[in-house]
Amino acid sequence: AVFAQEVLAVGEVLPELPRASRRRTPGLPVDVARTVEELLEGTPLDVVHVHEPFALSTAAAALRHSHALNVGTFHAPAERLVSMQAARRIVELLFGRLDARIASFASTANLIGRTFPGDYRVILPGADAVEAAPGDGVVRIAFADEEDRGALRLFLRALRRLDPRAPWEATVLTSRAAAASSLRLPERLRDRVRFRSGGSFAGADVVVAASSGASPAPGVVLRAVAAGAVPLAAAIAVYEELLADGDRGLLFPCGEPQALADQLGRLAGDPALRARLRAGGDGLRAQLAWSRVAGDYEAVYRELAARRRPTGGNPAVARRLRRRARIDVDLHMHTDHSPDCATPVEVLLDTARQQGLGAIAVTDHNEVSGALEAAAKADRFGVKVIVGEEVKTATQGEVIGLFLTEKIPRGLSLAETVAEIKRQGGVVYVPHPFDRLHAVPDYEHLLRILDDVDVLEIYNPRVAIGAFNEEAERFAAKYRILAAAGSDAHVAQGLGSVRVRMPDFDGPEEFLEGLREAEILTKPSSLLYVQALKFLETKATPAGARRAVRDRRVRRATRNG
Repeated sequence: AVFAQEVLAVGEVLPELPRASRRRTPGLPVDVARTVEELLEGTPLDVVHVHEPFALSTAAAALRHSHALNVGTFHAPAERLVSMQAARRIVELLFGRLDARIASFASTANLIGRTFPGDYRVILPGADAVEAAPGDGVVRIAFADEEDRGALRLFLRALRRLDPRAPWEATVLTSRAAAASSLRLPERLRDRVRFRSGGSFAGADVVVAASSGASPAPGVVLRAVAAGAVPLAAAIAVYEELLADGDRGLLFPCGEPQALADQLGRLAGDPALRARLRAGGDGLRAQLAWSRVAGDYEAVYRELAARRRPTGGNPAVARRLRRRARIDVDLHMHTDHSPDCATPVEVLLDTARQQGLGAIAVTDHNEVSGALEAAAKADRFGVKVIVGEEVKTATQGEVIGLFLTEKIPRGLSLAETVAEIKRQGGVVYVPHPFDRLHAVPDYEHLLRILDDVDVLEIYNPRVAIGAFNEEAERFAAKYRILAAAGSDAHVAQGLGSVRVRMPDFDGPEEFLEGLREAEILTKPSSLLYVQALKFLETKATPAGARRAVRDRRVRRATRNG
């Protein structure tokens, strides 16, 4: 329910962007996944905000079906992290669809970041301010039964060890007040300990958080600070963070009732200590307004939305292109200048002409010589050639530069490779971006260079799993990146298996403008067939025979040219 409310609330905080549908959100039936799918397929949202998007959850279903910008918030997931180790690969795929990651606490960011690396922004939750303690000499201790099992029992064991002469009373806030009140307490505690169904910490001097660490409830500490009470918490990471290692409250070792009793005794008997710790929480208390939380999240939404490309292009160039004939273009292919391809340049150009292609981009692996040779011979075959190179970065996959003038060395970082493409006045084209069977930049790296990506390849027939192409299409659409396609042909028979139909162009500016009105056309092809041909041409045939075959193919193609 929280998920559904937040999804539909997003349109309200981005008034200058396309609004979400005003239809009333249907209630979530038993088949949650189907309901989420229908909601996200039928509602034009700008941002989908999910909480704890681990496997087999409503949030996970939302990430699977979202076509919007995705924000994920993580709270205190220690327990969930342990349970998700078996499904780690699935979880990593889900997290790969997050455009922004938020953690409620720095300790949460550190914990989850060790298992699922990424950039986590910390946004502290809010808490409702309530009236402070009346100060009548009685020290009021509160406990909220929201943590892991055993915390309440530990708290009650500690109360038994308090000095009976001290002026204190305790209230346990629990959803099981009737059952909890039946717990056997010593006679001397029965008049001092009350059980109440829910409520706030209004009037409390001290609030105890006694988690063992398995399932903490940081909200208890935040609500304590907002109420002007002094938190007394178990020494676990998230509580230590909120209490600034003891400057805003006291800590005690997990699971130690005597240590908890000793700290309660200190607070009950020392008004000056309580006043100092309460004053230490003033700075945190000022941050807990819900208006601050809303503003922080709205800033995230706006920042993400600002990264989307403008929908308009260059009107003058667009008018010029409308008068041009439309041609078919294949934007990703290889020649025998690539180590894994045996197709001569002449054969490639001849096949492109036979396939009815008006332009091709030659993108050999870590080499530009094949593209330069093709460009020099292009006029003989009547096919326009874009000089390109598919560059292997150091550790972040491959990226293609189009309209290059010189070779880019392999082994640079992704950012350095992109900068070199731009230096040459080229176009940054990301091939098969989510094909995890290829060397590809991961989602996080892609987000870091997002502003420099000109074109995203949303269809590649050599991608074995169709969902990878669909993910690329989804990513391009939500960031409004120009979409294109290429055959990635390593054999001549694969050329033109996908093509981009667009206005004829001259240079990078017209090329990019032409892609705004382009169509991507596919035709059935057999990946197994072209992969088998590639193997026969590059691996199975002896070197001498390969040279003879190559020479015959070049002579035939040259005669045709």
